[in-house]
Amino acid sequence: MPRVDLIIFGGGIAGLWTLSEASRRGYRCLLLEAFELGSGQTIASQGIIHGGLKYTLQGMLTGSAQRIREMPLIWKNCLSGEQRPDLSQTEIRSNCCYLWRTDSLSSRLGMFGAKMGLHVVPKKLAKEETPEVLANCPGSIAIMDEQVISPQSLIVNLADSFQDQIIKYEPKDLSFTWNQNEHITSVQIQKPNGEFFSIKTAAVLLTAGSGNETLRNQARQQSSPFQIPFMQKRPLHMAMVRGALPQFNGHCVDGAKTRITITSDTNSLGNTVWQLGGQVAEIGVDMNRGELIRHAARELAASVPGIDLSELEWNTYRVDRAEGATKTGVRPETAQVLKEGNLFTAWPSKLALAPRLATEVCDHLQQINVPPAQDDTSWKEVLSTLPRPQVALPPWETAEDWVRLDRLSALDGAA
Repeated sequence: MPRVDLIIFGGGIAGLWTLSEASRRGYRCLLLEAFELGSGQTIASQGIIHGGLKYTLQGMLTGSAQRIREMPLIWKNCLSGEQRPDLSQTEIRSNCCYLWRTDSLSSRLGMFGAKMGLHVVPKKLAKEETPEVLANCPGSIAIMDEQVISPQSLIVNLADSFQDQIIKYEPKDLSFTWNQNEHITSVQIQKPNGEFFSIKTAAVLLTAGSGNETLRNQARQQSSPFQIPFMQKRPLHMAMVRGALPQFNGHCVDGAKTRITITSDTNSLGNTVWQLGGQVAEIGVDMNRGELIRHAARELAASVPGIDLSELEWNTYRVDRAEGATKTGVRPETAQVLKEGNLFTAWPSKLALAPRLATEVCDHLQQINVPPAQDDTSWKEVLSTLPRPQVALPPWETAEDWVRLDRLSALDGAA
């Protein structure tokens, strides 16, 4: 029976970054993924390495901004190959984001607040520096060093470095064993040939997003008699538009809100695809598909005056942001790790906070006296015959029934 120091459930950015960091520190780590690597929140994200801008729009340095403002430098060093994990094979969509406002008093105040207390701050552009797509915008336009990456490329880059430590498992075949102190001692999965396979472990980490709830129920020997919420979900309904569009990444600010966030990529057909987040995606939760497309088109036309939407095709997708529960249900200000014996349940809260979460998990391993095994690699050989998961496709590659605005009537009433 192989023995490891940490078994990680969930192959998104949180699980993979922790796998890298804990392995770097000498821990024997195994990652188990039930579906596809990155499926769920990571592959659905816009790939922006936030530096805290959106959390200062109300004119003050919030806790969220303070905790995230150090992250861009860590990511930048990793993306350049100067720091581990080495992310130099990750596709960088853009090294910067544009920031512009709609022509309103609240927007002007929001742009002022965005400059407070951050290491990544907006730099106002001269008229001749303005990108063509924003040429008709009436307000000021700035640029800031927020990198935008391809989430799929990121997952591939991280997974390639640890292929012999990532295993695919079937959720229905998963089980745990515990000792008299209710600490998890081993995890059982099933091989393709039907034989059950047991792996001893010193600790277990859950980083499966929305799947953390089911996994935590399985991993705890006794359920709590009190139904205290430990996780919350904040849903998004994202819009996508594809066609003859430029590569562009940026935020349109309206007061204390990010009215619309645009990120772009190229699909397998060679078309540019824009993902539309920000307030568009939050308001869109209560809209059906057709309603959101109409709303997103209006917001895009208002935010990017003069853009031609007539030949573009539209689609939407839904995703839940899973987070540790807060008393008021608002977004947590930083990454969260819930510790129960040798079971950790974790949420990074934002893509950019994955390095902070990984460091916290490793600190917790030290606190429960799990020593790194250093150079012991014999356990990897035993796992060599187990299946490996694939990497998830981005949402625009799996979405069906793209539609133009002049044909939206067919979608009326669709979810």
